[in-house]
Amino acid sequence: MIDTAEAKERVKNFIVETSYVAKEKVQDDTKIFVDGIFDSMGFLSLINFIEDHFQIKAADSELLEENFESVNAIVNFISKKLN
Repeated sequence: MIDTAEAKERVKNFIVETSYVAKEKVQDDTKIFVDGIFDSMGFLSLINFIEDHFQIKAADSELLEENFESVNAIVNFISKKLN
């Protein structure tokens, strides 16, 4: 079982550190691609981060915007993979 609050914090911190945006700009429901926080290179970094830090592997068929569009979506994806 994953601690969702901890996972959200880890994901938010990664996004902020990687994109250099203010932490206040990255909320649980912020659309990180639509809002221009991440681009395709950011997406690759995000996938590597998730795989390394949560020890999960994202299948090609799971690399959909809906799984990674926001912190909430990312943490939901991680939770599904771990459960």
